[in-house]
Amino acid sequence: MKIFSLRPALLLLLATLFSQQLNAKLILTAPPRESEQQAQKLYGPLASYLSQLLGEEVVYQYPRGWLRYQRDMRRNTYDIVFDGPHFASWRMAHLSHMPLVKLPGTLDFYFITRKTHKDIQKPEDLVHKMVCVIPPPNLTALVLLDVLSSPTREPRLKSIKGGMKAVFKALSNNECVAAVVRADFFNKRLSADQRDLFKIIYASKSIPNQVLTASTKINKAGRDKIIQSLTEGEGLQVVKGILKRFGGKKVKSFEKARKADFDGQNELLEGVILGW
Repeated sequence: MKIFSLRPALLLLLATLFSQQLNAKLILTAPPRESEQQAQKLYGPLASYLSQLLGEEVVYQYPRGWLRYQRDMRRNTYDIVFDGPHFASWRMAHLSHMPLVKLPGTLDFYFITRKTHKDIQKPEDLVHKMVCVIPPPNLTALVLLDVLSSPTREPRLKSIKGGMKAVFKALSNNECVAAVVRADFFNKRLSADQRDLFKIIYASKSIPNQVLTASTKINKAGRDKIIQSLTEGEGLQVVKGILKRFGGKKVKSFEKARKADFDGQNELLEGVILGW
């Protein structure tokens, strides 16, 4: 007499789940800041290298658009992510991600306007005025909204695509009365004559630079391997393109990231961007 039996459908389900566990892959991703072809060139070699380093298959997944990127992040789809401090901090706070390595230096922003705008001397003077930024969730927009956080005090955002150069061009063409730009861009990429036309009405607090984080699927031994390899090991050859793209020619390696540096940066997202 059979006391217990499994139906074929249940057996098939268990086999499928077991097979999925065996074939589980670690997913590496980054924001969709490049075309898929460009992103594959940047991150594909890193995924292949990490597969060898960790002894587990790592695949690069290109997120098709910012909305999908943010949605899949909230669903805990990604295991290794390279992106901004606000996203990384959110994952640390809500998904138990751990920071591994970051770009050297910090992210600092200026609110700038023409010197001829005598009525604009401080951030509060931008309320209800047009300000050029890179669209949210870029930090230029989020830092501005963080400073002017009340709905009754918000500026009008003019979203500019194409990076800092495009934002500054829009400001120079009087498409907005002010703009938020990277401090490095203002100090190093603009000529003295260009800078002389504008004034800084606000300098943000320093924010930690872009960072690589890992999910709980990667144990401490694996995390330590990644940190060592991308700060002083052979992995540096693999990430040369990433370092140059986001750090500049002078940056030759990542540096070890500290979790405490990212505490609270998620507040730039939460309560500001819908869904966070």
